[in-house]
Amino acid sequence: MERKFKQTLRKIKLNKKEKILVALSGGKDSCVTAYLLKKLGYCIEGFHIDLGMGKYSEKCLKAVEKLCEDLKIKLHVYDIKKEMGSSMCYIRAKIQHEKKGLKNCAICGVIKKWIMNREARRLKFKKIATGHNLDDECQTFLMNIFKGSPELSANSGATTQNVKDKKFITRIKPLFYIDENEIRKYAKEKKLPVVYEKCPCAFDSYRIQMREFVNTLTKKQKENIIKNFEKLLPKIKKLKSKEKLNYCEICGEPSRKKICRMCELVEKKD
Repeated sequence: MERKFKQTLRKIKLNKKEKILVALSGGKDSCVTAYLLKKLGYCIEGFHIDLGMGKYSEKCLKAVEKLCEDLKIKLHVYDIKKEMGSSMCYIRAKIQHEKKGLKNCAICGVIKKWIMNREARRLKFKKIATGHNLDDECQTFLMNIFKGSPELSANSGATTQNVKDKKFITRIKPLFYIDENEIRKYAKEKKLPVVYEKCPCAFDSYRIQMREFVNTLTKKQKENIIKNFEKLLPKIKKLKSKEKLNYCEICGEPSRKKICRMCELVEKKD
């Protein structure tokens, strides 16, 4: 597993002199990502979003704090209650009351990505490392295929392929080619402080249905899906119209539209 991890870092040409902000959820994937980056001599700091979701969030924060203490790295914590006025549960419920049909994970994902990009830039990081693994990437690619929108995978990869912009922080995925079961086994062997229970609010998304399907596949089958995705990527990119990156008229963050998805969700309509 460590060999695959190193190969991915070489492929994305990660520089050891660069400051890398590791997105830490408290789960096994982000924990292993930080552990291996530190072990290999990269300059990392941790970033955790405290979603304020009761005992689950408390467990996650404690796990992240323990990991950063063990690795001797600085931890930045974004307290969503302090910064946004409410817990993720309340924010999400309010959005769903006003905009029917939006799933829990979809809302949470948009908000977390917005926070990560803005905070990484404020803290002067050039890269954000996330714990997305082989299973996650198979799920995303298949979801986009089944939805009839393969062009949504045009920016996917071990490193983000988005339009380059000073306000957009590049995201890297060192576990991109590594099977989830390998990661779980590694985390347990190394006795890393990990919260293994699932988010209590993750129960109604299309991704969960896709995860159940991907879990029935062999490691080889998942690897083949990603190999074929990478072969098709040049054609998939042609399906996507050329993007002109804008800055959101409300918050100033990078956006494909005049108003970013985050502000579309949280801003009140007149």
